[in-house]
Amino acid sequence: MSRLIKKSINIEDGVTITVQDGELRVKGVKGEITFPIAKDVEVSIDGKELWVKKISKSGTGSTAMHGTTWALAKNAIEGVTKGFEKVLEIEGVGYRVLMEGKDLVLHLGYALPVRMLIPDYVTVAVEKNTIKVAGINKEQVGQVAAEIRALKKPEPYKGKGIHYKGEVIRRKVGKKAGATGS
Repeated sequence: MSRLIKKSINIEDGVTITVQDGELRVKGVKGEITFPIAKDVEVSIDGKELWVKKISKSGTGSTAMHGTTWALAKNAIEGVTKGFEKVLEIEGVGYRVLMEGKDLVLHLGYALPVRMLIPDYVTVAVEKNTIKVAGINKEQVGQVAAEIRALKKPEPYKGKGIHYKGEVIRRKVGKKAGATGS
């Protein structure tokens, strides 16, 4: 049995939650998030607490969907109140980034700069060699940050490329200078 059955999610002030037609709608200061509720899961509101319960007693699929629905509801409440943010850093000689309207322009050592159109559901801020991706949906923020990182992943010899702030890059030892051989 999932331990999440025993845990409720605290509904913060300024957040309104409605459950109708198999959808959970979370509305807050920063925006609104809607997602479908799985058929084996029931969502109920009791004062300032949100409870997620399983309907069927058998099967591991309902347990998995129970945990998934609980996590989605918790992230939605956090997203409409505080929001989510991922910070990326660019390292490398000549690597730089700038915003041109809604386009993110990255100079990553290729012959031409890489242009990426930023979706409306996230905001991107550029400051020197850092990129801040922010939004209310955790999944969308993570996806956009991952797409930016995939443009030039950090390489293991010098650490050049795009990486998350605080990410540890495993470094490899390069060729030894003046290898002996006779």
